[in-house]
Amino acid sequence: MYFLIRPFLFKLDPERSHALSLQALRLAGKIPEVRWILQKIYSAPQKLVEAFGLKFKNPIGLAAGYDKDGLAMRGLTALGFGHVEIGTVTPQPQLGNPSPRVFRLVEDEAVVNRMGFPSRGAEFLQRRLDIVLQKNMAGCMLGINLGKNKDTPNEEAVLDYLSLLQSFAKYANYLTINVSSPNTVGLRQLQGRAALESLLTQLHHQRVIEEKALQKKLPILVKLAPDLTDAELNDALEAILNANMDGVIVTNTTLAREGLVSKHQLEAGGLSGSPLRLKSEAVLHQTIKLLNGKIPVVSAGGIMNPEDAHKRLEMGAVLVQIYSGMIYYGPGLAKAIARFI
Repeated sequence: MYFLIRPFLFKLDPERSHALSLQALRLAGKIPEVRWILQKIYSAPQKLVEAFGLKFKNPIGLAAGYDKDGLAMRGLTALGFGHVEIGTVTPQPQLGNPSPRVFRLVEDEAVVNRMGFPSRGAEFLQRRLDIVLQKNMAGCMLGINLGKNKDTPNEEAVLDYLSLLQSFAKYANYLTINVSSPNTVGLRQLQGRAALESLLTQLHHQRVIEEKALQKKLPILVKLAPDLTDAELNDALEAILNANMDGVIVTNTTLAREGLVSKHQLEAGGLSGSPLRLKSEAVLHQTIKLLNGKIPVVSAGGIMNPEDAHKRLEMGAVLVQIYSGMIYYGPGLAKAIARFI
C-alpha cells in the first residue's frame, strides 16, 4: 500500500511531507478507533529483549528526530515499535536552521538534513507528556533525546543537559545524550574525551539524585557520530564507561558523501539512509569490540530493511533504531523486522 502512495508523497517538499505524516499520526493516536485499526494492521510479534534494566517487547525502535516535540507518540506506538525515542529537545524553544533544510536523495535511497535541533522547548514537551503518559502507550518504552541550545557555548553545555535531565527524569524510560548531531556548530566537540567525561560525570551525579527522589532506575545512553576515528571512538567509549553511562547508540548521521549520485549530494548537513549502512556497521563492530560486553550497544543508521536490522542484531546490537528506512519502506518496517528476526 505504501509503495502506491510514496510517489505522491515524494512530490511534496520533504519537510512538508514529514509534517503531514506527523499530524496524521497525531490525529490517529487521539481517535481510539483509528488507533485500534493501526494496531491491528501493524501489530508486531513479541520478541522480548532486556537492556539497561528495562524490558522491551521487541528490539525495534524509532530513532530520535521524527517526533521532536512529542506530538504523535500514541500514534507511533501503534506501529509495532518496542521503543520510541522523541526529541531532540532543547531547554529553550529554537527555530533551527533556515529552510530548505531536508533533502531526499532518491537515487541513493538517502536523506540529508540540516535541521539544527528545531524544538518547541522543554516546557512544551513536558506539557505533552503530562497528557499523553496518562494514557495507554501499548507497552512501548519511551526514550527522550536531549540536546543543548544553539546559542549555549560548549563551556556551559552541561547546564542545558542538567536542566533537561531534571525536567524529563520522571517521564522517560531512558534518556539519550546527543553530542553527535552535525547540525549544531561545535556540538561534536563534546565527544572529545575530556569534555565528554566531564559532561557525563556531572549528569551521572544528577541522575543518582533523580533516581532516589523518583524511586526509579533512569538509564542514560550516549549517541555518537559515525565520523570518529578509531582513536576518537576509543576515547569517547572510555569516557562513557568512566562516567557510568548505561549504553551507547551508534550512529548518528554522517558528513561523508562518498559514492552519491543525487543532485543533492553536496547539500550541507547529516546524511542518513543506505549510504550510511557500511559506515554504521563498521562503527558498530568496533564499538562492540572495544566495549567487550561492558554496556549494551544500540545500532542506528542505514537500517533500511529487515535484513539490515537482522545483521545488526547478529553483530551484537541489543536494539536497533530506524528512521530513514521508514521514508523509503513505509510505516510497516518495524512489523516486517519483528517478523524477520
